Amino acid sequence: MVKLDITLGFEPSIPGSSPGEGTQSKTMKKIFLPIIIVCFLAIFVMPILAQATQLVPATGTGANGSYSLADFVTMVNNIYTFIVFSIAAPLAVIAIIIGGILMMTSAGNPNMMSLGRKVFYSAIIGLALAFAAKAIINFVLTAIGYTGQGV
Repeated sequence: MVKLDITLGFEPSIPGSSPGEGTQSKTMKKIFLPIIIVCFLAIFVMPILAQATQLVPATGTGANGSYSLADFVTMVNNIYTFIVFSIAAPLAVIAIIIGGILMMTSAGNPNMMSLGRKVFYSAIIGLALAFAAKAIINFVLTAIGYTGQGV
């Protein structure tokens, strides 16, 4: 019988053919998983975090370059935009794709189908909450008396 190991590709093996069956595969998973995670972070996340340097205004708009409430609102707007559009939206899209793949590949397995549906709906709800945060920010700014340009 041929075994299919999805995480590392095709590994034909005959059960019972070697005394330490599976130990090499487990060791390889322990070694390669951290390497894959570090590579993913280096390639995809670091350029996004490099954009975070523009979140705080360099100089204030007040007298002698001091910061004012308008600068604080600008900073909150920059942070919100960064979190929602650079982090939350791409992660939600990835979660929606994973949920869809889980549902399509469930092959009648109700546990996999429910897991895929749960991931899918959680991503949609999380994305809606991230976009609804704009209304919460505007409410707080109105409550503290900010009357300038909205966020």
